[in-house]
Amino acid sequence: MFLRSIPLGLAALLSVLSSSAWAMAGMEEQIADVMVWVVIILVPLAAIYLFWKVHVLPEVIAEKRHHPQKGAIQVLCLLSLAFGGMLWPIAWLWAFTKPVTYKAAYGTDKHDDYFLKPDGEHGNKPMDLAIVDDEIMLLKEKMEGLSKKRELILAKQASTQTSHTEGNSHA
Repeated sequence: MFLRSIPLGLAALLSVLSSSAWAMAGMEEQIADVMVWVVIILVPLAAIYLFWKVHVLPEVIAEKRHHPQKGAIQVLCLLSLAFGGMLWPIAWLWAFTKPVTYKAAYGTDKHDDYFLKPDGEHGNKPMDLAIVDDEIMLLKEKMEGLSKKRELILAKQASTQTSHTEGNSHA
């Protein structure tokens, strides 16, 4: 009796599967329709967004490093967007360079915003005084570094002289 019910069960299972297959075919079409709209609308929008975010990275870096020519770097980034990214490597390199001639001409290698921040250490000072104070701070740091270097050189010379005198006394 059990063996006779197997073909009937298989037939019932096949009929259920075939009806759900027809239902799945309709579901697959709905899924495909949704995926088409996602690919047509969301993927290009995401690509445009990523393209834009990558092309403003030099501007963000220049802002973070207080680059004195960050406005020009921003314009170059916008031009790079208009020209399909051809100018982007130049903006990237420019954001990472230290403008030596700018410091010689204007007395600082930082953007004016660095000195005008109200919550910064130079917030309540005039621009010229803030630049001078910043230079004094940098020179003090350099002097401390040079003093440490001098002490190391003197210590090294003292140790070599003592080793020479010990070597001569043993001979």
